[in-house]
Amino acid sequence: MAVSAAWTTRVTLPHSPYPETAVEARLRFDSTEPYAVCLVFPPLRAEDEPVEWWFARELLNEGRHAPVGQGDVIVAPGPDATVHVTLRSRTGQAVISIPGDAVTGFLLDSFALIPAGSESEHLDLDAELARLCA
Repeated sequence: MAVSAAWTTRVTLPHSPYPETAVEARLRFDSTEPYAVCLVFPPLRAEDEPVEWWFARELLNEGRHAPVGQGDVIVAPGPDATVHVTLRSRTGQAVISIPGDAVTGFLLDSFALIPAGSESEHLDLDAELARLCA
């Protein structure tokens, strides 16, 4: 049975032209992807889809205390009890500043569902293999 946790919070883009403007974002964890978390941004226009960035839950957890990551996602402690998530793509990058208490609360909820170190026990490898072979 799949279980999930989600926290909606307000984030800022401190290196943008509007560093004080807060936008809604959601952190999401699903037991079907026990190693990952998703940072979800609502669509800019009604006809668009939400923007989702998937990355390692461990990266988000460790990045609260020290800079970690390389490539598309880097997580680091930010000023004023925030966590900075840098997202990179072919078209550019954005630094997302998330309130640290929201990150910590979200992670505590996710670890209550699937404790750190037990992720592999929650993988359905047979279902994944069947999906890949289909």
